[in-house]
Amino acid sequence: MIFDLPLVVLVVVALALTFDFLNGFHDSSNIVATMIASRAMNGQMALAITAIAHFFGPFLFGVAVATTVGHEVLNDMEIRLSVIASALIAAIIWNLLTWYLGIPSSSSHALIGGMLGAAIIESGFGVVKMAGVTKVIVALTTSPLIGLTLGFIVMKASLFLARPFPPSINGFFKRSQWFTAIALALSHGTNDAQKTMGVITMGLVSAGVLKEFHVPFWVIFVSAAAIALGTWIGGWRLIKTLGGKFYKIRPIHGFTAQVTSASVILTASFLGGPVSTTQVVSSAIMGVGSAERVSKVRWGVAGQIVMAWITTIPASAAMAALVALVLRQWF
Repeated sequence: MIFDLPLVVLVVVALALTFDFLNGFHDSSNIVATMIASRAMNGQMALAITAIAHFFGPFLFGVAVATTVGHEVLNDMEIRLSVIASALIAAIIWNLLTWYLGIPSSSSHALIGGMLGAAIIESGFGVVKMAGVTKVIVALTTSPLIGLTLGFIVMKASLFLARPFPPSINGFFKRSQWFTAIALALSHGTNDAQKTMGVITMGLVSAGVLKEFHVPFWVIFVSAAAIALGTWIGGWRLIKTLGGKFYKIRPIHGFTAQVTSASVILTASFLGGPVSTTQVVSSAIMGVGSAERVSKVRWGVAGQIVMAWITTIPASAAMAALVALVLRQWF
């Protein structure tokens, strides 16, 4: 159990859960922004429902993403705990910085960048598993494009199917967001909480607590609880960005964006692909808006977010490398 672990391992677990909490805090906007902006429900209710779904998501859909992050990116038998701690510290700093600035950057990018930067500066390139890194990069880079394209298609189909109905059809799209939001929150919970599970389990293997990589039940529980708590508190700066700065969100936009995002994230979770919920939801919102009219989307705001996506991995990698140099002696 957690209280029987050596102090240095407890420190790494605490850092991982802090990252997990901030992930929920940072990414809660991804789930609730569109339904708040479309007035499907108020902010507190939206965050409460999302937090509950975030907690149960990791228990429902396996640990494929945790295995990818914790076992397939780095050689967990060779890295030191200082590498894991450095990656987590860098990801935490990046999450806090982008939250303060109101930029919906990717927690997933920050974590992967931190892991690579710390591992390479500490142990060299030999500790990196290129097949796993390729799998992660493919998942992170293709999922936004899929979200954009699928959002466009789902919105076009929804507009076509809604044409024969009177304006009261908006009531259907508003009420339906209760279900689509839960589906999106479950998918987000299972994908993002698993990243923390993978990091904690990698630390347990690195410290010799576990002989081989398998995710203990208590790791699933504490990871699910941390992301749910972060979600409950919520990141209102980012809710404003995703909910209103792209274009005016109506019920049909919220419904189609959530259907699209949940489909992409859940599929990736089953395949073991760690995706960025921020990227997928933002891309889905843009795809949905452009299906009505390309000029409807404020592409300048989208461009700022894309720049944050591009810079996150190298910035967090460099930050983690510096932290690793400082922590080397302590660990």
